[in-house]
Amino acid sequence: MSARIVLLGPPGAGKGTQAARLAETLGVEAISTGDIFRANIKGETELGKLAQDYTSRGELVPDSVTNAMVRDKLASKISGDPSELGFILDGYPRNVAQVEELDAILADLGVSLDGALEITADNDVVTERLLKRAEIEGRADDTEPVIRHRLSVYAEQTAPISAVYSERGALVEVDGIGEVNEVTARLVDALESLEK
Repeated sequence: MSARIVLLGPPGAGKGTQAARLAETLGVEAISTGDIFRANIKGETELGKLAQDYTSRGELVPDSVTNAMVRDKLASKISGDPSELGFILDGYPRNVAQVEELDAILADLGVSLDGALEITADNDVVTERLLKRAEIEGRADDTEPVIRHRLSVYAEQTAPISAVYSERGALVEVDGIGEVNEVTARLVDALESLEK
């Protein structure tokens, strides 16, 4: 039996780092929607071409395309026993409609989600982290007002997702502030509470 987890958290909370570390610990794949998009675009799949049509116009890729990519990715990972399917989803679902679509995808595959882990972090701390990262990586567009706007959009979009998983008793919040190893240890502990 493999872990099937949704990882939530604001920009700058360390989701990508922690998804990779958790995946290694659990022996499952960390699946980021950004990676799925890039792979489909690079592979020139039908979905990739569709996604590129939107992104090249500066538009958001619609849920229908994103959902189809996630469905394809998860279905491609099943070989034999569906209960062996394990993953950590990073960046999906992004809204309540996608939560319902993920439920449907997993039901079609014959598995269910173990739960959602939400990395929490104070806005001032993540703003500081992202400004530092912008400076190191030369991201001139990552200014404080832009970062704060991204955080408020995230909170607006994600609060309802957290609420859905919380109502199901399938959400554990994990403090994302501290050393990387400390946060990983907290996430592993939180996983154990999901499995009970």
